[in-house]
Amino acid sequence: MYQLQFDHPAHVHFIGIGGISMSGLAEILLDRGFRVSGSDMARSSLTEHLEGLGIRVDYPQKAENIREGIDAVVYTAAIHPDNPELCAALEKGIPLLTRAELLGEVMKNYRSAINVAGTHGKTTTTSMITEIFLEAGLDPTVTVGGMMKDIGGNIRVGQSGYFIAEACEYTNSFLSFFPTTEVILNVEADHLDFFKDLEDIRRSFRRFVEKLPDNGLLVINSDIPHYEYFTEGLRCRIRTFGRGQDAEYTANFISFDRLARPSYTLFEKGQELCDIKLGVTGEHNIYNSLSAIAVAREFGIGLPEIRAALEKFSGTDRRFQKKGVFKGFTIIDDYAHHPQEIAATIETARKYPHRKLWVVFQPHTYSRTAALMDDFAGALAAADEIVLSDIYAAREKNTLGISSADLREHMLKQNTNVYYIPDFAEIESFLQSHVKEGDLLITMGAGNIYEVGDQLLKQAEQE
Repeated sequence: MYQLQFDHPAHVHFIGIGGISMSGLAEILLDRGFRVSGSDMARSSLTEHLEGLGIRVDYPQKAENIREGIDAVVYTAAIHPDNPELCAALEKGIPLLTRAELLGEVMKNYRSAINVAGTHGKTTTTSMITEIFLEAGLDPTVTVGGMMKDIGGNIRVGQSGYFIAEACEYTNSFLSFFPTTEVILNVEADHLDFFKDLEDIRRSFRRFVEKLPDNGLLVINSDIPHYEYFTEGLRCRIRTFGRGQDAEYTANFISFDRLARPSYTLFEKGQELCDIKLGVTGEHNIYNSLSAIAVAREFGIGLPEIRAALEKFSGTDRRFQKKGVFKGFTIIDDYAHHPQEIAATIETARKYPHRKLWVVFQPHTYSRTAALMDDFAGALAAADEIVLSDIYAAREKNTLGISSADLREHMLKQNTNVYYIPDFAEIESFLQSHVKEGDLLITMGAGNIYEVGDQLLKQAEQE
């Protein structure tokens, strides 16, 4: 495989450079003196940003974009084998790297590569660790899977030896990485279009932790069932966090303010350390913060910096993000697309000021919806009123013959206030006539369901 070396900058071309992760990697390489070019199907704010930095971006993707002098070509899983640029690179014998392989190659060039993995919570926890490192003046390079306010996007290029990144298990991407520190937040059934079952997922995470060097660090949630499976035989340092009192990092005396932001007393190995106040909502974020604290303590960061950073951090886009108020009801947007995430978001919303809780949910992928149908039904039924849009296909075709109507049928056994409305415009009209002043409306899902809330707020501006 092509070896990326910061002390020998080359010309790297990105097929699909406008993706959130690809654009971030392109920016890192540009800062390190590499010549960077790329292509995408259409212009976007991200491609325009890259062009403003001096990167050549071609539209659309075509064979002629693979010019002389390109040393390596990077592509994502979304690029089809018959893509003209991919075919041209193969014909010319130019080395090819997947996005995950490039990210792994980038990591090799940093003294400390911190990877945050888990079925959910990766973006928030990566952002928390970033905020703490920034507060401590450690100047990290960061790539995160969401837009983080305090770094002005999804990428930060630092000048230190610290690299902080999300590590996604889908298609075993994280097995291409070279971490020195890993955080394992949770290991649950997901991406069942790729993995066979939960045991297959656990085996993948086990392979991931085995990538740690002997002088590395693993921070793991001890609430994961049989978490010792992941730690057995490892020679690196291991730190645990969780709800159980046998965890090294725990939270006690938990309380919430009127906006569902938690405070707690931090305990380390049974010793009370200090009080922590979070700037983000929800009980689940207590445990995300414990993992971030465990990492920070191992890197010698002081409690004053940790406390200040966690109180300052107000979240990333699409994570219980308040979008505005329409006709007296509040609109929140959340990326939750797995039953555990949905349950955590609804639990958070219960602590947030509201009269009635509405959830507009867009299931994400047919395979996930089919495999976790009962779990989705149980999690969503906890809301007062639920509107289901059509399933967001993403990378899939509906070979299973299912729809959101099937999910509604499962939910009716637990909550009869469930509506299946396929069309976004019809959803907007329905909400305008049914949601009342004082209610809380959450648009929820990993697709484009946020557009419903955005359209309502646009109408509010025009009225």
